[in-house]
Amino acid sequence: MTDAFFLEQLSDMREMIYRICCTQLQRACDRDDAVQETLLKAWQNCHKLRDERYVKTWVIRILINECNNIHRRRQQEVLTDEMPERPVVSESNMELYDALHRLDRKLRIPVVLHYIEGYSTQEISKILKVPKGTVLWRMSKARKELYQMLD
Repeated sequence: MTDAFFLEQLSDMREMIYRICCTQLQRACDRDDAVQETLLKAWQNCHKLRDERYVKTWVIRILINECNNIHRRRQQEVLTDEMPERPVVSESNMELYDALHRLDRKLRIPVVLHYIEGYSTQEISKILKVPKGTVLWRMSKARKELYQMLD
């Protein structure tokens, strides 16, 4: 398949791709991202297409996969009404913040959410999509590591 033929096929499919995308995603920015990623992936992988008769089917499958990826990313987002102000780290807390940053990410997040942001362990469990016992274990392990770092 030549590049010119492939580009012509993509050009002919442009409106169809966007219509399909509109049925899958609500936000215009997500639709634009999905279409752009679809076209990019199709172009980058056009050499993998075995039979040029299936260009449309192949591109639509890429589009649907990309829409599903965007859906998964959106489910992990937490929406807020306004952006909070950045906290000011005082000199007396600098050692603690440095120690927090040295913790493994899985241990750091529950500690920050609980002790700094004030979330309950049950809420943290829901946010991180892990059992409450896992949150408690991570917080306990993080406290032990912080104690050793700061001692």
